[in-house]
Amino acid sequence: MYQKKIPELLDCGLSVAIKVVGGKWKAWVIDCIRRGIRRPSAIHREMQAVNPRIVNLHLKELEELGIIYKEIFAEVPARVEYRLTPVGMSILPVMEALEQWGNENKEYVNRHQAGYAPGNCALLQETN
Repeated sequence: MYQKKIPELLDCGLSVAIKVVGGKWKAWVIDCIRRGIRRPSAIHREMQAVNPRIVNLHLKELEELGIIYKEIFAEVPARVEYRLTPVGMSILPVMEALEQWGNENKEYVNRHQAGYAPGNCALLQETN
């Protein structure tokens, strides 16, 4: 099993929040479940741009973090659904605030993305 060389510092609230919703696809997975898309196959269909293996890894990690839980129904064939835990529900206002910020600033970010280069602080200077 892979172990990180530098341990995660999860004493900082921002680090914890980024661990939950950070990355390219986790917020999308959480949003699918929030909207009632709960079965793994339906989540894969909704997120068809993402490799199903990656979606499954995010589902597993979110489950391990206690953000979602897996409900297994005793049917043949077995049916699995994911649901948000109370802690998972509590992240939704944060995601809504991030979405609102993104919608309000997407043109600005897109306009400046082409001019961005590592070490270029021009963006920070513009907002001051």
